[in-house]
Amino acid sequence: MATLRPPRSVSSRDSSDGSERLDGAGSWDALEWTKIEPVTRSVSHVNSEFLLEAERVIEEGHGVVLVNRDEAGTLFITNFRLLFLSDGTRNIVPLGTIPLETIEKFNKMVVKNQSAARQIDRSPSRRLLQIIGKDMRIIVFGFRPRTKQRRVIFDALLRCAKPARIWDLYAFTCGPSKFSKPNSKVRLLNEYFRLLGKGSHCASVSMVEEGSFTLSNDLWRISNTNSNYTVCSSYPFALIVPKSISDEEVIQASTFRARCRIPVVSWCHPGTGAVLGRSAQPLVGLMMNMRSNADEKLVASLCTQLVDGKGSRRKLYIADARPRKNALANGAMGGGSESSSNYFHSEIVFFGIDNIHAMRESFARLRDYLDTHGAASSDGMSSFLRHGGSTWGGGNLSSMSASVSTLGDSGWLIHVQSVLAGSAWIAARIALESASVLVHCSDGWDRTSQLVSLANLMLDPYYRTFAGFQALVEKDWLAFGHPFSDRIGMPSVSGTSFDLTRQSSTGNLSSSPVRQSSGSFTPQTSNTSHAQNNYSPIFLQWVDCVSQLLRVYPFAFEFSSTFLVDFLDCVLSCRFGNFLCNSEKEREKCGIYEACGCLWAYFADLRSSEGSSHAHYNLFYDPLKHNGPIFPPAAALAPTLWPQFHLRWACPSESQAGELEAESRSMAIKFSELQKAKEAAEMKAKEYSVAMETLKAELRNEKRLSSSAVNLAQRASKESVAIKRAILSLGCRVNYTSNGDCTVDVESNPTGSQEKSIQSPPRKESDGTMERDDNSDLSVSVTVVSDDVSSSPLGQVCETLCPLRTRDGSCQWPSAGCAQLGSQFVGLKANFDAFDHLSIYDSYFES
Repeated sequence: MATLRPPRSVSSRDSSDGSERLDGAGSWDALEWTKIEPVTRSVSHVNSEFLLEAERVIEEGHGVVLVNRDEAGTLFITNFRLLFLSDGTRNIVPLGTIPLETIEKFNKMVVKNQSAARQIDRSPSRRLLQIIGKDMRIIVFGFRPRTKQRRVIFDALLRCAKPARIWDLYAFTCGPSKFSKPNSKVRLLNEYFRLLGKGSHCASVSMVEEGSFTLSNDLWRISNTNSNYTVCSSYPFALIVPKSISDEEVIQASTFRARCRIPVVSWCHPGTGAVLGRSAQPLVGLMMNMRSNADEKLVASLCTQLVDGKGSRRKLYIADARPRKNALANGAMGGGSESSSNYFHSEIVFFGIDNIHAMRESFARLRDYLDTHGAASSDGMSSFLRHGGSTWGGGNLSSMSASVSTLGDSGWLIHVQSVLAGSAWIAARIALESASVLVHCSDGWDRTSQLVSLANLMLDPYYRTFAGFQALVEKDWLAFGHPFSDRIGMPSVSGTSFDLTRQSSTGNLSSSPVRQSSGSFTPQTSNTSHAQNNYSPIFLQWVDCVSQLLRVYPFAFEFSSTFLVDFLDCVLSCRFGNFLCNSEKEREKCGIYEACGCLWAYFADLRSSEGSSHAHYNLFYDPLKHNGPIFPPAAALAPTLWPQFHLRWACPSESQAGELEAESRSMAIKFSELQKAKEAAEMKAKEYSVAMETLKAELRNEKRLSSSAVNLAQRASKESVAIKRAILSLGCRVNYTSNGDCTVDVESNPTGSQEKSIQSPPRKESDGTMERDDNSDLSVSVTVVSDDVSSSPLGQVCETLCPLRTRDGSCQWPSAGCAQLGSQFVGLKANFDAFDHLSIYDSYFES
């Protein structure tokens, strides 16, 4: 767990002895401020146990009521979020806890009249603070009258919600922590190498610094002409352009496109050579008569020859994301759209997608609709009790129809459908017709990014994995300059940020007619209109489109809807540095890569902690089922509300569409455990099988040894019989004693006065007894005991005792090895082989 910096001391309630600790708080282990599960911690320990790394408390308010849930608690403002702790349960209340950068606007309000059905306080008026979030929630806090708590909280929000400088954001205060950000330029080059079929090459920091990344294939090349952002400040440092176009022609063509955003390649089809390009609008002027030879040549180079063997050139579609009238209106400001007569083999198509201002207003209407008709509305009244009725809509059919039409009037789902349909059309032209498509809108960084990245997602299954999704976002959104600071509402590099502190949306409490019956809410501040700023939920809308594809194709994506929700929460909160600033150039200027944490590294760490059982993994993902492009038909492009994101605050019970997924995940975990147990059992059985084979081998070896021992015993028995027969043939008698000794009695004695005893098997002793050689097979030692041992020479002993002596004194058995004289024993060493030689000396057996 990361070490927390000690925040300023805050007085609060005493702790409860039975309170539990929230796992992961104060660390990077979980998205603590988005978790719906209840947590139990003591309010008095807010300083050390509720705060994240480098988070500190700035202001606090006691006895505050969260009107949405009619729940009292303590409200804290930190340098990262608005934190609400319940007095009753002493838990964090997720609905009342929101990161400061996720707040779109806030207002001070006064309730003058409250109905008896839902009375918050008996005082004639109540001080309220309305918080409107970018994540579809509207929160209202009630403060005690005749206190300055609301003013203190409001003033703190003015100071902290939108800092004047980007370096005052929590992402810089916290620092990179353990989630340092790798070089994004290296990752972009690796993605370029993959697109060009040069995946064997690996980019490096030195390659970026030296500019030695200009690889190419037969059709396309990587250009470093924008390495210092001199051609286009909002484009990446490296661009994929046609191989036939020189860097000088690229620079010339840049003067004919808005903000110098020239046509470049975003994706290449590996088989057909068709490409998906992007750019900004051409500067054709009011009369639509301005032309550029360099631009026309660059666009024509996208129409490479077809691989059909006929040498024909492919068709080029120029997809203008704007409505036709908007494109013509831009001509008055020098912009406009292309003419098919000026661009070779091309066709112009208009998609009719509205601009950022229309999307912003549509999003606000949708948010107000959900708050009005949700189960937890910001005025504290359920939609079931409106108009004094006991059923939804007060039992009034016209009221129910009006509320449904309000959802349609928001236009949000229609806008989502337009983006999905345009992207599907682009993907189909490239994959089915082998045509190239050039996409642009006005500046080429809003609707263009939506269409191009969504078409990439449909065309390339790699982008539907975790690694591919990261590469897609970094390429088509971050590298190609989607202005996140402007669209999300963050401070920019210049130190300016749009003023949202006193803005009123079309969906505030005072403007909603259904709220008038429950009280008259009067805003006390007059705020600036959204039309005067560039805030717009463009990226949020694109993620919404991705969730729609995930709903239609649940087997095609490695990541889950939970991952998309957590991803959006991180982007909107500005907790990490990945989505700060408006372009790659600005992020490099601010040192984002070194100063802030990395969202991708954070998510990778979360997944590695639990493996494939983590909630970010899609349990139904099957890469073989959709290993190619996906083309949703028109009938499947009817979007619906995204429950996990749109309904999680207004309708928390109904938003749990992930319960089925959670149950499936639990079953998958159990199945995984059973699978591991099965593998362990199989491993143990394999070990037992190996042990059995080893025992069988040892048993076979023992059998061989036993058989060998039996053979040796049989041989020894035969040899013993042969020796006995040989000794008997010498006129001796063999006697065996109980202790195993063998005694040989010589029956015929020439002297007749001595008793001769031959014993077997003695060893050579110090008294001169002889022992057989080690090389003989079987030895028998014969000892002769004499009553009087003479000191006669050896020959006399041999003449006296040895029956093998001849009359002339020679020995008939020279190989017998008669022993020495020097003791009372005479050792005769004999063996079986020697006895076999007895047959040679026939004279011994003569009478």
